[in-house]
Amino acid sequence: MAKEVGDHVSGSASNSATGPVLVVDYGAQYAQLIARRVREAQVYSEVVPHDTPVSEMVARDPAAIVLSGGPSSVYAEGAPQVDPELFNAGVPVFGICYGFQAMTSALGGTVEHTGTREYGRTEVEISGDGGRLHNDLPGHHPVWMSHGDSVSKAPEGFQVTAGTKDTPVAAYENIERRLAGVQYHPEVVHSPHGQEVLRRFLHEIAGVRPQWTTSSIVDDTVAAIREQIGDRRAICGLSGGVDSAVAAALVQRAIGDQLTCVFVDHGLLRAGERAQVERDFVAATGVKLVTIDAVDRFLGALSGVTDPEEKRKIIGREFIRVFEQAARDLQAEAGAAGEQIDFLVQGTLYPDVVESGGGSGAANIKSHHNVGGLPDDLQFSLVEPLRALFKDEVRRVGLELGLPETIVHRQPFPGPGLGIRIIGEVTADRLETLRAADAIAREELTAAGLDRDIWQCPVVLLADVRSVGVQGDGRTYGHPVVLRPVSSEDAMTADWTRLPYDVLEQISTRITNEVPDVNRVTLDVTSKPPGTIEWE
Repeated sequence: MAKEVGDHVSGSASNSATGPVLVVDYGAQYAQLIARRVREAQVYSEVVPHDTPVSEMVARDPAAIVLSGGPSSVYAEGAPQVDPELFNAGVPVFGICYGFQAMTSALGGTVEHTGTREYGRTEVEISGDGGRLHNDLPGHHPVWMSHGDSVSKAPEGFQVTAGTKDTPVAAYENIERRLAGVQYHPEVVHSPHGQEVLRRFLHEIAGVRPQWTTSSIVDDTVAAIREQIGDRRAICGLSGGVDSAVAAALVQRAIGDQLTCVFVDHGLLRAGERAQVERDFVAATGVKLVTIDAVDRFLGALSGVTDPEEKRKIIGREFIRVFEQAARDLQAEAGAAGEQIDFLVQGTLYPDVVESGGGSGAANIKSHHNVGGLPDDLQFSLVEPLRALFKDEVRRVGLELGLPETIVHRQPFPGPGLGIRIIGEVTADRLETLRAADAIAREELTAAGLDRDIWQCPVVLLADVRSVGVQGDGRTYGHPVVLRPVSSEDAMTADWTRLPYDVLEQISTRITNEVPDVNRVTLDVTSKPPGTIEWE
């Protein structure tokens, strides 16, 4: 049976297992982050729900299993538990926070509600020689705690390797059984030695070889694409964003001229994006590109519409219709040549798979991810070369493929484009105003060397708002724009970025001087939650 693109091709590890490291999610906000940290140790990982039967996990021949944190108390009614059979399966297991406590309970140790909580930065003290996990680390160092219950007695046969003032058992290990755990969160940056602890478990206790590298990802994925598509043809909806660009580059590397990319210019793009795709992407990949100019169609459909949800639906609907027509035209050309286009390439990422309930490899994905919402009767088989990857891995793969930095490290951009960054009706004039302000903000952030320090910086035009101003010794009633610089790892949560005042001043001065109809620049200092990154 042909291998589905996006499935992992794992190399063998020294513990002989051939499957991934499974991160069991007990409701932790950090489950995906744990999976990413495992991959940063060059070991492939996947997230699975906590109710996955042990037999199902073991059947995947996992290299190791990591039990995540979670909000429950192990002794509370209905709290998720660890099946003790897991520890008889011969699989290396590492418990984190709640996973550490659930592991302790299942192995016969003691977990208690001591009345003392530890939240945030906490000093941990290494016990004895520190064991395999903590040996040679500083005797006292900070870790990030988030727990109300504590392990008061380790399971029999386990060496306690660390504790705190209020938590005597903050880490333990049993090297012979390849079992270990920590009460703190090694996956967060607030635990400065946490990544090293996780690496030691994976490499030294679990015996997993570090083989998940960018070059191996490219080689394995290209081979899987060739196996899936063979000598048939594929089409890709290219948005100009990093996900679709890297997906298209991987497929083009695998099948060459059998791939045709379709770029829809709906008029809601940022300044220079169409030229960037037509010039830089094509030059870097040699891909066949068809550009559809649909600006008038989209602006006509959006005329008079102010409701953000209605705008989103219109943009998605029109995109589908334009893409479908392009696909029909390409199918007709292929048919005339005695060929057919059988595959559609999408830039679905691993977080999309997990959040859609497909963390164990199911095909339940976010159908709107790349081309605005796929119709049920679309006659293509999906090719999803990125469905096993996180965003940072996608960027590294893009660089490995030779894509330019301007594409690989561009800020995330919503599918509806500038249409949802205009508060009010979308018009050609308002789009030009927003495009100019957005371009200035991006230019100045790049000039200040801040592109890698922020996740993205949406610029929002308050088109339905006018504020009084003074420009050229005259009174004006212009529109305000909002700068929304945010820092994030995965966009699930975000904080506003503290940009230097001189950079903010330069952006504000240039926008108010160079962009007609804008006389005020404001700064959004709201985190997510309670706000979202985009305004609409």
